[in-house]
Amino acid sequence: MTSAAARRQYSGPALFSFGFRPFFLGAAIWAVLALPLWLWAYLGGPASALIDRDWHVHEMLFGYVGGVVAGFLLTAVPNWTGRLPVTGAPLAALAALWVAGRLAMLLGPVQPAAAVVDAAFLVVFAGVVWREVLAGRNWRNLPVAVMVTLLAFANLAFHGRLLWPDLGPTAERGAMAMIAMLIAFIGGRVVPSFTRNWMVQAGRAPLPAQADRIDQSGVILVAAAAACWIAAPDLRLTGIALGLAGLAALIRLSRWRTGQVLSDPLLWSLHAGYGWLGLGLILAGAHILAPAVVPRTAGIHALMTGAAGVMTLAMMTRATLGHTGRERFADRATVALYAAINLAAVCRIAAAFAPGAAAVLLIAAATFWVAAFALFIVRYGPMLLRPRLAS
Repeated sequence: MTSAAARRQYSGPALFSFGFRPFFLGAAIWAVLALPLWLWAYLGGPASALIDRDWHVHEMLFGYVGGVVAGFLLTAVPNWTGRLPVTGAPLAALAALWVAGRLAMLLGPVQPAAAVVDAAFLVVFAGVVWREVLAGRNWRNLPVAVMVTLLAFANLAFHGRLLWPDLGPTAERGAMAMIAMLIAFIGGRVVPSFTRNWMVQAGRAPLPAQADRIDQSGVILVAAAAACWIAAPDLRLTGIALGLAGLAALIRLSRWRTGQVLSDPLLWSLHAGYGWLGLGLILAGAHILAPAVVPRTAGIHALMTGAAGVMTLAMMTRATLGHTGRERFADRATVALYAAINLAAVCRIAAAFAPGAAAVLLIAAATFWVAAFALFIVRYGPMLLRPRLAS
């Protein structure tokens, strides 16, 4: 049975008919709820004492991004391996485990039981990815299984900070490094591929460059810089490696004909997400080399709000349209949410460079962030809850 046949035979709730549905919707809802809670606490509001910086970092890295990664891979891996997708009760159980982690971290993040509940999701999900990749003999995507596993280990290390505080910063860098690697590895495939397909249909030329040693070298540079950042975040060599990795990402992007796709928001949003990856790596390296000039949070939020935020929303919208049987067309709401998430990244990075206006810029960044995901929920939520349109 093919994935399409399995989808047609499925008779349960539409929400659990494919992996992208519960996880994209759940991650968007959590993005709308979690950031205002954190900002309220950060600015001195009467929020729970449990909502602190560590909670904010964790829920961005492992809560929101972890959910989107799960939704994307549960949808993509069946196409890669030729195996049946995870649907129905097993998918509902995975989604429930992710939700349980969010509740555990909200209600008792410093409790051992909360750590166990939260850590379980990424461990189980990594096991699912390994099972599918190995059973499908899909050796080309073994690196994806490795990266998801390392993200799960980073989450375990994050919780281990309660016993060994030095693990906390290492876990955070490890998670950001794996997210950057996933964008470099998977984004480096899909962005030029989608661009090439669109340009061929539109009769435009020249086409994006074919993958070659420049692309392979770019991924290797990001991996090497990520390893240096995890192990030795203060070395000048690490700063240089991060800067070179960011430059390599921008060189790769320059080969993908960004100027040709500015009329298609579904494509330029992907290009923008990859561009944020390059800028984020450069800013992270620049902070190590010139900490008095470039704040630490500038690179972090270029990578997280910029690269992760923009790239995930771009993939969520495109995948939802395609897998629910709709035309891949960006309407006004979609264009608005792309603009909002990019403005959120700009304001959050500006806040790092302008401490005198930080409060205003943080509120602006949070407002744009919430607006982007609220628009996604309003526009794409019904698509995720309803059955696929008949072809």
